[in-house]
Amino acid sequence: MNRFKLALRLLKRDGRSGELTLLVLALLIAVASATTISLFADRLQRTLTFQAAEFLAGDLVLASSAPVDDSWLQHAETAGLAQSQTTEFSSVLLENEQMLLASIKAVSQAYPLRGFLKVQDTDATEERAVYKGPEPGMAWVEKRVLSALHLNLGDTIIVGEKPLLVQSVLSYEPDKRGDFYSFSPRVMINQADLAATGVIQPGSHVHYFYQFSGADAELAAFKNDLKAQLNPSQRILDIHEDRPELGSALQRAERYLGLSSIVVILIAGVAIAMAAGRYTERHFNASALLRCLGCKQTEIIWLYAVQFLVLGVVASAAGCLLGWLGQMGLFYILKPLLPQQLANPGLLSIVFGFITGMAILLGFALPPLLRLQRVSPLRVLRRELEPMPTKAWLIYGLAIAVMSVLIWRYSNDWQMTVSILGVGLVVLLLLGMLIAGLLQFSRRLLPHLGVTWRFGVQGLMRNNRASVSQILAFSITLAAMSLSLTVRSDLIDQWQAQLPDHAPNHFAMNIIPEHQQAFKHDLQQAGIGSSEFYPVVRGRLVAINDEAVQKRVSKDSRGEAATQRELSLTWAQTIPDDNVITNGESWAENEPGLVSVEQKLADNLNIKLGDELIFTVGSAQVSARVANLRSLQWDTMKPNFYMIFSPGTLDDFPATYLTSFYLPEAGKSLLNQLLKAYPATTILEVDQILKQFKTILKQLTQAINLLLYFALSAGFVVLFAAVYATLDNRIHEGALMRTLGARRGWLRKTHLIEFGLLGAVAGLLAATISQAILYVLYSRVMHIPFQMTVNTWLFLPVIGAVLVGIAGFWGVREVVNQSPMRVLRRL
Repeated sequence: MNRFKLALRLLKRDGRSGELTLLVLALLIAVASATTISLFADRLQRTLTFQAAEFLAGDLVLASSAPVDDSWLQHAETAGLAQSQTTEFSSVLLENEQMLLASIKAVSQAYPLRGFLKVQDTDATEERAVYKGPEPGMAWVEKRVLSALHLNLGDTIIVGEKPLLVQSVLSYEPDKRGDFYSFSPRVMINQADLAATGVIQPGSHVHYFYQFSGADAELAAFKNDLKAQLNPSQRILDIHEDRPELGSALQRAERYLGLSSIVVILIAGVAIAMAAGRYTERHFNASALLRCLGCKQTEIIWLYAVQFLVLGVVASAAGCLLGWLGQMGLFYILKPLLPQQLANPGLLSIVFGFITGMAILLGFALPPLLRLQRVSPLRVLRRELEPMPTKAWLIYGLAIAVMSVLIWRYSNDWQMTVSILGVGLVVLLLLGMLIAGLLQFSRRLLPHLGVTWRFGVQGLMRNNRASVSQILAFSITLAAMSLSLTVRSDLIDQWQAQLPDHAPNHFAMNIIPEHQQAFKHDLQQAGIGSSEFYPVVRGRLVAINDEAVQKRVSKDSRGEAATQRELSLTWAQTIPDDNVITNGESWAENEPGLVSVEQKLADNLNIKLGDELIFTVGSAQVSARVANLRSLQWDTMKPNFYMIFSPGTLDDFPATYLTSFYLPEAGKSLLNQLLKAYPATTILEVDQILKQFKTILKQLTQAINLLLYFALSAGFVVLFAAVYATLDNRIHEGALMRTLGARRGWLRKTHLIEFGLLGAVAGLLAATISQAILYVLYSRVMHIPFQMTVNTWLFLPVIGAVLVGIAGFWGVREVVNQSPMRVLRRL
């Protein structure tokens, strides 16, 4: 207890003298940044996942072609899950001598479990959000139903045999699906009226959707129980399966949030290591005095370890509090862009923020601290005696171990962890050797430089090891800043490129060959450009090299989803422009019997070049050899296909055509004209999907911008920590130079030159580090096209020279203000 009180007294003394100011500041910022990002990322991801669940109208959806067993629904009720049901089918409506093929959706009273509907009570009223569907006896319809059937609100519409009152205009539903079974325009009715319509008969083409919501644990258990009982016509849907375009964006955003957390932790760790190193060096004399008074080595390290533990607990707790306030501020700033219902802050994120602070302190401050136990008692008489530095394996090994755990925790991706650490360490080792070689080479330039420049350059060479460490520290900081900014920009640019302002928002399907040219002509006459018209044949993959495809399918995989249903098969002379051949070659002009397979599906089913794939089309079979594999982006909202055949392979089968086009809101009336002229054609509207998708991306962009500021703030802490790490030596050197006649202005110039050169070299090396890591991250982890940017090598050295120069000049301003007499007396 006495030793603990002594440790507290020493800690209090160091706190009053300002010895711990920089270290506490570095730790406080590290924990505050980590906690803020952890809380913010956790809440944002859970909020966006909740908002994304609105696209399914529930947390979990069971899709089936027939009503499910009542025992399944009873199981969900027993598990405490809320549930609702929707039934979708197509039906012909006849009103006022007009005919319209509409998509009927019958909803239960609890629908939707997630999200909301939007309706208009009159043409003049604005949209209003409602949280349940129409009452029995009522129908909500889209505007095109009214115009196509010459109806007004308040009229009666007959669905099958059931007359219903047209109560409101339906303008938005959360789970309108972008597939072949979501026909437009929509008529929504109550589930209680479904039986009275008499539309559903044995053999009817109907799709049943059962929505469930509840706690994550209960949902996961319920999902696992259902999996074993599903038949081939049933599927369990979640956001990543049913909305691949949204799932992809969320996955990339999650990876970026993890990367931002990694960057801040890494930068803060460097700052703490430098601050701890300076603290240790300033306590060599005190440790030597304690040794003279009889303290053992273990007692000395115990005294300082207790101080650091107490300091870590207090600073980490304060950092967690600041992190809590920080994330509240972030959500307040982003309030106009975020959903009204936000996920609550998670207690585990706060606890992990505290643990992160202690881990950073342990990993980066303990190795320098261990030097204090090796201080010789003779240092009391001989100040030049310094303890041997801590072994390199302990310094770097402990820091790398801590960083590995933290990177994995924040990214939840071992591939990203290995990529960052592996590439980073190799590059740092090579660059460290390169820096040492450059410093040695620069000695030859000294005789050719003026006095001011000579002293400025010599400042980098007085201690090669310290200079190498400083340059690497600045390089890591600048590279981390560059990584955050570059990844952010590339992610946002790619998202915006995927969904430009006039991205296709309508799909025309089931266009019969005789109408293709006429349909295309009508679009051109209306000034509407369309994508290519793709021929479509419905078929199922049944075998690979005479082996049943089911033997290669894993449960809940992309392969299972693709083989449990009919696929849209198409053919083309050339692969679409936004598809990239990853393996194999394109086919010749007249070479039937070949097929191109989407890369991820091929990986899942272990399909290789030259494999023979067998498909059933109707009652016939067709085989094709795999000519190439290709990657594509499912989140572009353009027509995409798992299988593309060479011309001539599917000529014997009847086909319809598929195309997409952009239609502004003011041109919606054209849809009725097209449907009347081509009644067999189905037009699918995806306006709301695109609108909500863009809203999510806008929110992610704002969040990413704010996360970048944390990385930049942590970077400036490193700059000042690195400067203060050598401040004591500079004060002594400055006092000697002042004693020999150097003026303050001259000393300031040499400092500017030294730090400017140091920053420029660090910026050049940072460009190399960032480009190397970006290549690995983009090509191996994030799957984003990598393109080397020359501007990075041009701007980072300039930015480094300016930032490090200003930080260094500001940090060592005390050097020229110290009295030489007072400094020399302290020696």
